[in-house]
Amino acid sequence: MLTRKNVIRFGFYVLGMLVLALGISLNARTSLGVSPIISVAYSISAIFGLNFGNVTFILYIVFVCMEIIIHLAVNSGKNLIIDALQILVSLIFTRFLNLFNAVIPDLGSEQMQGTLAGSLAGRIFFLLLAILLTGIGAALSLNMRLIPNPGDGIVQTIGDAVKKDNGLVKNCVDISCVIVTCIVGVFFAHNVIGIGVGTLIAMIGVGRVIAVFNRLTKDKTDMLAGLSM
Repeated sequence: MLTRKNVIRFGFYVLGMLVLALGISLNARTSLGVSPIISVAYSISAIFGLNFGNVTFILYIVFVCMEIIIHLAVNSGKNLIIDALQILVSLIFTRFLNLFNAVIPDLGSEQMQGTLAGSLAGRIFFLLLAILLTGIGAALSLNMRLIPNPGDGIVQTIGDAVKKDNGLVKNCVDISCVIVTCIVGVFFAHNVIGIGVGTLIAMIGVGRVIAVFNRLTKDKTDMLAGLSM
C-alpha cells in the first residue's frame, strides 16, 4: 500500500544505496586499498582486465546463492523472493559503481599529484569519508528491510541466522573477503591486488560505523521499516 510512510521508507532505502555506492567507489579511488566487500571483484577485474561493475555483479550473484542456501536451511526458504530480487538490485547498484568510478578521479594518479586531494593527507581524509559513507549507506538500506544489495544482504542473512549484530557480522565477512582476495592475487598475479592500508582500516571501520549508526538510529529506522510501533 502506497502511504506517506512507505514513500519515506523507500526514499531512505534509495538514499542508502546511493550513499553506499558512493562510499565504496570513493574508497577505491583513494588508491589506498579498496573496500573489503568488493576487494575480490576488484582484484579479479584488475588481474584479467575486466569491467569492475560487471565482476562485482557476478560476485553479488554468488552472495545471493549463499543467502538462498542459508534461508532454505534456517527458515524453509521464507525469503527466497527477496533473495531473487537482489539480482535486479545488484544490476542497478553496480551500474552506479561504474558511474561513480568514472566521475571520481583516481586520487593516487600522477594527474592528482600536487593537489590537496591527491596529497597523502587528502587521500586519508577521503578514505575516512568513504568509510563513513559506506557504513551509513549499508546500515540505512539494510534497516529499511526492503531489498538489500547482496554485499549487505549476506551480512543481514548471516546476522539473522546466528542472532548477532550486523556490525560484528560485517567485520567477519570483510575479513573473509580480504583473505580470498589475497589468495586470488597471489595465485594468479603473484601479488596482492587492491589490498592496502585503506582496506584494513575499512575492514574495521565500516562495521563500527554500522554499529554506532544503529545504536543512534535503530528505533527510528525500525519504526520506518514497520518493525516497531
